[in-house]
Amino acid sequence: MEKDTMGAVEVPDDRYWGAQTQRSLEHFDIGRDTFVWGRAVVRGLGLLKKSAALANADLGLLDAEVARAVVQAADEVARGELDDHFPLVVFQTGSGTQSNMNANEVIANRAIELMGGELGSKSPVHPNDDVNRSQSSNDTFPTAVHVAVVLELVERLHPAVDGLVAALEDKASELGDVVKVGRTHLQDATPVTLGQEIGAWAAQIRDAQADIRYAGDRARALAIGGTAVGTGLNAPAAFGPLVAQHLSVQTGEKFHQAENLFVQLASHDALVAVSSSLRTLGGALMKMANDVRWLASGPRTGIGELRIPENEPGSSIMPGKVNPTQSEAMTMVVTRVFGNDATVGFAGSQGNFQLNVFTPVMAHAVLESIRLLSDACRSFTAHCVSGLEADRQKIAEHLDADLMLVTALAPHVGYDTAAAIAKQAHKDGSTLRDAALASGAVTEADYDRWIDPAAMTRPD
Repeated sequence: MEKDTMGAVEVPDDRYWGAQTQRSLEHFDIGRDTFVWGRAVVRGLGLLKKSAALANADLGLLDAEVARAVVQAADEVARGELDDHFPLVVFQTGSGTQSNMNANEVIANRAIELMGGELGSKSPVHPNDDVNRSQSSNDTFPTAVHVAVVLELVERLHPAVDGLVAALEDKASELGDVVKVGRTHLQDATPVTLGQEIGAWAAQIRDAQADIRYAGDRARALAIGGTAVGTGLNAPAAFGPLVAQHLSVQTGEKFHQAENLFVQLASHDALVAVSSSLRTLGGALMKMANDVRWLASGPRTGIGELRIPENEPGSSIMPGKVNPTQSEAMTMVVTRVFGNDATVGFAGSQGNFQLNVFTPVMAHAVLESIRLLSDACRSFTAHCVSGLEADRQKIAEHLDADLMLVTALAPHVGYDTAAAIAKQAHKDGSTLRDAALASGAVTEADYDRWIDPAAMTRPD
């Protein structure tokens, strides 16, 4: 039996959590996505509570022995050793109070255990008075979320995107000499090289990543020190900056207390910005994946200019079929990211007065998008990009049949004459060369001199 301000409640005796966590379990049985998913938020809470204990000790607000026990327990939380003691779901109070108290209770009880006390006794370590000293859920939970987002971006997403871009750039270099039909409006256009086409995918993804870095830097500004409404009530003025310093040391990433703490509690625009940048990356990945799917279509009755790795059978009824499964997985991930961004955008608009109470779902959506995009980029790199091959014969056939090569004739014979040549070739089913020579406007020598597909892939 444990007690909180509302009375007694039964808590499993093999768990470190306490009364408030137990109440949340009973009152919010909504979905089973817990904050242990991906470990990001629980890790962020552990790192924050450790830093807060160190800051409180620095300020003389926490007994040294208690601080040591709290720091050790919070370290165990951050490392994932106590994940079984964090059972709460995303759909709880919008401030994350239950998850903050879950962390306070687990850390307090583990610290009590380390100090030889009795679990649930709140002595010699109290979850509110000691672990949560100088804090409110309203500033600690968004701080933990920001820490989680920054670390997930730095440790998970950026390496995965870097790997994909590097693989694309390598493939662009490998296939840089392959001249092929360009396509606009899903119709034949003037030539490009396969290297230019693949290189454009890499550049678009890299540009999107730059936006993520910029947005991610906004999440380095922390709400800690604002306590309940942004005024910093019950917290020394030095507490927030000290916590940010300790977090920077613990993580190796630079954090700082936000300039305006009222903004950090009442809105979560940094999360909105991160989510928006993830959506942009998703759009770039969708474009790449769809291009690969189209270029590999067929392989005999479609475009068929790329050969994709044969990773698994593609059909339960059609023997020998191979499908663009990595493209399909990537595009499904992107649709989920778009949906998450819609959630974050709407939730971010719902700050009322001094607090936005949609923090848990925003955190979950952003962190899920980071995880999904990271995993999808790694998978696409390993199981698609690395094995992409050009079907040079098919590419040459398409290039030879491309009527838009006529564009190179326009400066010499005029737009109208060139258009008439192309239309006649299409009508007759003849080659562009035959139609050009039959028009009398172009000699054989002129045609061979003016129509150079490779030269058409660069400025005059």
